[in-house]
Amino acid sequence: MDSPKFDVIVAGCGPTGAMLAAELRRHEVRVLVLERETEPVSFVRIVGLHMRSIELMAMRGLLDRILEHGRKRPAAGFFAAIAKPVPPGLDSAHAYLLGIPQPVIVRLLEDHAVELGSQVRRGRAVAGFEQDDDGVTVELADGERLRSRYLVGCDGGRSTVRKLLGVGFPGEPSRTETLMGEMAVGAPPEEIAAKVAEVSETTKPFWLRPFGEGRYSVVVPAAGVGDRAEPPTLEDFQERLRAVAGTDFGVHSPRWLSRFGDATRLAERYRVGRVLLAGDAAHIHPPTGGQGLNLGLQDAFNLGWKLAAQVRGWAPDALLDTYQAERHPVAADVLDNTRAQMQLLAPEPGPRAVRRLLTELMDFDEVNRHLIEKIAALDVRYDFGEGPDLLGRRLRDIDVKQGRLFDLLHGGRGLLLDRTERLTAGGWADRVDHLADPTAALDVPGVLLRPDGHVAWIGDDQRDLDDQLARWFGTPAG
Repeated sequence: MDSPKFDVIVAGCGPTGAMLAAELRRHEVRVLVLERETEPVSFVRIVGLHMRSIELMAMRGLLDRILEHGRKRPAAGFFAAIAKPVPPGLDSAHAYLLGIPQPVIVRLLEDHAVELGSQVRRGRAVAGFEQDDDGVTVELADGERLRSRYLVGCDGGRSTVRKLLGVGFPGEPSRTETLMGEMAVGAPPEEIAAKVAEVSETTKPFWLRPFGEGRYSVVVPAAGVGDRAEPPTLEDFQERLRAVAGTDFGVHSPRWLSRFGDATRLAERYRVGRVLLAGDAAHIHPPTGGQGLNLGLQDAFNLGWKLAAQVRGWAPDALLDTYQAERHPVAADVLDNTRAQMQLLAPEPGPRAVRRLLTELMDFDEVNRHLIEKIAALDVRYDFGEGPDLLGRRLRDIDVKQGRLFDLLHGGRGLLLDRTERLTAGGWADRVDHLADPTAALDVPGVLLRPDGHVAWIGDDQRDLDDQLARWFGTPAG
């Protein structure tokens, strides 16, 4: 059989697929991204990058270009839309939410992947694949067959790759549905604000938020669960607004209309042989808290360097398996917190009573901070075994003698941050950078950071460090 032309084929060029392609290209992996749609999505839906995702952009040198197109907002009010102020002491140098149009973030990430050398082919849908010991043969809808060493499905909640792979997707179907769109509104702004304040006391989610030039983002509960493949009509919005608020606010001239439900599902496996899943192909949940896009980006960040190591031939035997071991529990936790948030948004007396109680509890800074850091993925700790609390967590962007820590991670390599000036990366220097800096703003002697910024080792013993270098970065170079 011919040698694979590509190392990795990525199905889907949304944020997850584009980020994964870029991460792979940092390690000179040959990447092809296949996107079913012929053109990028044009409608302007605002999405939010949470603190951990903002950190990831800073770690790869992308944040400045993204900030040009986004709007910083307070890092508060995420959990079930309970309005509380930002608590003190959030553990991030980027303690804000970044609102950015979805087409813009997708374009920026795709452009970044292409700049690094990724190939992107639009209008090309995966129709089938077969895998063997040496690679994956991918068949496209037009009959073309491509050969790759690995295939990653980043093709959304209805993932073709996941279905063809036969991976179970257990969970709950949608039981409620919400209409969302952007449209012009005829009613005066003060009338809209007063009515929204009144209705949202008892009906959630419900809002009309100004979008500029007389246009509004409109969210209103649907009457039932419809066909997700069929977008709602303007008449659907008018009818539901009249039913919920007693007026349709004179909505007209929609730019885009959509619906979302509260289906909650998690793939049983993230990997079967040479085929893997990431982003919405691996997990879906309600958009409450705005975690979906962020969860997918973080999947890609976790997987990229590991799959690249496998392709490049230096990955330890179990490294690729840690992708599922680490990311599956994180997704399960996100699904649980969105389930809880949906309950807190329900109109029945019981959920409303629990919401009032939680609203009181969030007056305690510790409770408020805990929930914000959960939504923003600052609380993620991978299980690396016994050790200090920092082990397995991400390290915030700290001051080092060369400036900022994240500036040293642009290349997607590991980093040994050494305050003792006695440690060495030794035979792993081709995969791990070394910064000897006794002035680093760190209260431990040394840390080994993986390319995704998580702390893989803490200490000052070279022999112990060598063991962990081998665990995460394979056999040292001769």
